[in-house]
Amino acid sequence: MFTTKKIKSEYVTIAASALLCLLYNQKFWTTFISATGGWTFSGTLLHLSSCLIIVILFNACLTLVSFRYILKPILVVLFLLTSLSSYFTDQYGATIDKGMMQNILETDVREAAELFSFSLVIKFICLGVLPSAVVIGTKIDYGTLPSVLARKFLIIACSAMALALFVFSFYKTLAPAFREHRELRYLLTPTNYIQAINGVRKMKAARPATVTPQGKDARKSPDWNAIEKKTVTLIILGETARAANFSLNGYARQTNPLLTRRQDLINFTNVESCGTATAVSIPCVFSSLGRKNYSDEKAKSQQGLMAVLGYAKFSLLWRNNNSGCKGACDGVEYEDVSIPELGAAGCEKDECYDERLLLGLEKRIAAAEDDLVIVLHQKGSHGPAYWKRYPSQFERFGPVCQSTMLSDCTNESIVAAYDNTVVYTDYVIDQAIALLLKNPQVDTSLLYFADHGESLGEKNMFLHGAPFVISPVEQRHVPLMVWMSEGFRKRLKLDTVCLAARRDDALSHDNIFHSVLGMLQVSTSVYDPALDIFKRCIGER
Repeated sequence: MFTTKKIKSEYVTIAASALLCLLYNQKFWTTFISATGGWTFSGTLLHLSSCLIIVILFNACLTLVSFRYILKPILVVLFLLTSLSSYFTDQYGATIDKGMMQNILETDVREAAELFSFSLVIKFICLGVLPSAVVIGTKIDYGTLPSVLARKFLIIACSAMALALFVFSFYKTLAPAFREHRELRYLLTPTNYIQAINGVRKMKAARPATVTPQGKDARKSPDWNAIEKKTVTLIILGETARAANFSLNGYARQTNPLLTRRQDLINFTNVESCGTATAVSIPCVFSSLGRKNYSDEKAKSQQGLMAVLGYAKFSLLWRNNNSGCKGACDGVEYEDVSIPELGAAGCEKDECYDERLLLGLEKRIAAAEDDLVIVLHQKGSHGPAYWKRYPSQFERFGPVCQSTMLSDCTNESIVAAYDNTVVYTDYVIDQAIALLLKNPQVDTSLLYFADHGESLGEKNMFLHGAPFVISPVEQRHVPLMVWMSEGFRKRLKLDTVCLAARRDDALSHDNIFHSVLGMLQVSTSVYDPALDIFKRCIGER
């Protein structure tokens, strides 16, 4: 197609390696150069040598698979996937690891569509489709098997020696750079997404076939059962809400105008999430594992909070306006209100707003025959299309970014759009409390927390999903607040002054599982009172 002359496979692999190193790793190289002292004359040798060694390593890996019927398909897949990986790394500062890959694979089509843009198409064509077409059209000389094996051995041996020489020569500079900038390993593509995909594959393979019951001994406190009035607890699971942008936490903009007026609301200011992506945080926060002990395999191998509450004879409902519950609601009554329907209340053409989660709940609460726990899973502040997350009347700050290409917007307009989502969340939570107050025949409570935070341009990072060990605080610091009706507080014998005094305590998602059991007075062997934020503020029963 492109030439009638055959090209040796060694030339093809070295050319492909050079292209992958130089054209698809803008973010890696800018970060690496900055981490090693910037552009200096003395640093030029290190930077050029680093580029050369990466090309050599890429080439060694491709050499291992440079056989007829294998090399071309691998190169095509590499160019296509690496063009996409490169786009998201360069555009949003995304660092790709197993958790990020899991989040990508488990997201829904509508969320993924928000990341689609003209520049993505251009990059996919230029760096994905066109190189793939060249590979397909190139005639490759693979040589005879004996000579091929000999050349492969020589290339790999020389590559190993080059790597050893490089590390020996520049170890004093490279060691601190990679130690202080651990994100580098998640920025180099295609190695980042290959490792991530392999990690997800291993994780899924390790998932158990059966789920171990947990909390089957769960029972409500006898005193709790002795009260005739039923209880209703709303757990509002926020999405992508960073605590730093809640005025309840000291943010300069008034993003919580309604909740600020509620004297009976207790807000906690120092809360850390279990993960930086929904696919990790939700299974983790609804499990008893805690962040340090959490793994996807462990979480999938045992039942979580909702199952324990079910054993304690609570009626359960999970309402979703997001991309699913990631296994946390398995076996629970489930309602999906996220799909736009023509003429449906709370929906526009391609978006259902979070207030739709409240529709019909008043009747549901009034008709409840048992104590009821309802989880409302918000769309919240999910980006990058922040301006789509709220109705137009909640556009309090502006001008707002109305593009998923965040590089086309100023940081001020991105933050303004995000802050408007927080204003809307403030409204939804306030409306939920008002709804609960309309039902004096039941004792009611509300717990709100977010799954993770969001980067809005700090350190040139956007969105979320960074590996936890290198994640910025903006992706981990999340809001947490609790509200209880007077009847619920009396039932619990809660000292609200004591609880309010704990508002600045260092808390985390680890506290949620046990605090919910504590506030609902559930006795079970899986309950840890040390992690219950209410425990020390509850009077004698």
